[in-house]
Amino acid sequence: MSVFEQPISARRKAPLYTAEQRARRDASPWTLVQAVLAPLQFLVFFVSVILVVRYLLAGDGLALATASIVLKTLILYTIMVTGAIWEKVVFGKYLFADAFFWEDAFSMIVIALHTFYLVLLLGGIGSPELQLTVALAGYAAYVINAAQFIWKLRLARLEPAASMEVAI
Repeated sequence: MSVFEQPISARRKAPLYTAEQRARRDASPWTLVQAVLAPLQFLVFFVSVILVVRYLLAGDGLALATASIVLKTLILYTIMVTGAIWEKVVFGKYLFADAFFWEDAFSMIVIALHTFYLVLLLGGIGSPELQLTVALAGYAAYVINAAQFIWKLRLARLEPAASMEVAI
């Protein structure tokens, strides 16, 4: 029987969290850490984009643009390490738990691009324009990755309502 021949109820995906995982998520201090770091990272990202574009368009403020990218990257590394710890607490795996596999996979691309920027910067490789273009590529990947996580957060918030609707 193909997936299209199955009743809709049989095609419904498993919930994002089991009851036990949801309880671990809600009890974990790492949940709060992620809730603080995510908007902080976005704020730094937003300011950094402005500084990077300003330099690329006007040729002014390279030091500020560079510092903002380094800060964004350090926050990214911090959120990835603490996120891996959170994932271990909630799902029993440091990375690539089924519920967040694709988000984690795309996060690796984000980290690779940010790390590549640091290699270029610290190695004095390429022009500032090339380095900042790599940073912007990392930022574009970050936007996609952030959207993935926001989507999952929305799904997680809708799950209790969806399970109550089924029960009624």
